[in-house]
Amino acid sequence: MPIGRAYLLPLAAALVVTTTPAFTQTDVAGSKDYPGINRLPGYYISDYKETPFDAYTYKVLQAHTQQEQFVEGRKLEVRYDRPDSVTPPSQLQIIRNYQNAVKAIGGQVLWESADHDQTTLRFTKNGKEVWFEVTGANIPSGAFVQLIVIEKQAMQQEIVLDAQGIAVGLGAAGSVAINGINFDTGKSDLKPESMAAIAEIAKLLKANPALCLYVVGHTDMVADVIANLKLSQARAQAVVNALVNLQGIASTRLTAFGNGPYAPIATNKTEAGRTKNRRVELVEIATR
Repeated sequence: MPIGRAYLLPLAAALVVTTTPAFTQTDVAGSKDYPGINRLPGYYISDYKETPFDAYTYKVLQAHTQQEQFVEGRKLEVRYDRPDSVTPPSQLQIIRNYQNAVKAIGGQVLWESADHDQTTLRFTKNGKEVWFEVTGANIPSGAFVQLIVIEKQAMQQEIVLDAQGIAVGLGAAGSVAINGINFDTGKSDLKPESMAAIAEIAKLLKANPALCLYVVGHTDMVADVIANLKLSQARAQAVVNALVNLQGIASTRLTAFGNGPYAPIATNKTEAGRTKNRRVELVEIATR
């Protein structure tokens, strides 16, 4: 009876698990299988934890060398145990079941341990990139399956600089990065949660009528440089448009500029660094 009976079929028919028909252990309160990936028969959830935003470092294979990939997003940790009455599958059987389920929906096997007791998987679900680490154990002290899942996503910035904080940043360095201005990947439409930061910028400008600003868009180094320059310009212009059209700021006080990937503040070799490089900055214009 393979995992993935819901909508990850088909699995390899040869991957079956011998079980006894009943067991007494029950799942911990509030726990559930990851949608679409059912558990191996006979197992129950003994530990379960959901975190809205966290990170995990997965093992991946690149150029025949084991590497590490840092992934951020919604995190799910699930441990399955089995009663003593249930005959456990082999470690390899556990790993192959999950690998085949993920490959059946177009996912990838990114790494597998030499002992065939752990694997890293990746697939797309409802437009989200999902990372799975599966650990399968069948040892004298007990058999279990451990899943560590990250639904990859950027953190929603909930704390933004207020008008006074922006003023302090401009006064100290002549520029300040504005957290809380967010866009969907590859797009220049401001997300609704960006309006809090826009309102604070407008408050600063209204309190300082002589202040003029460059609104500078920055991207990471993923994709084509020309495309990134156009995207950063469009995002900077979107901020200007919101300040002018929604907050009543004179357009003559604002200039949009797209700097693309040319001024990173962190490495572009990691996702954490690329996230920092995707930003909007305000730069004070000394004279008009």
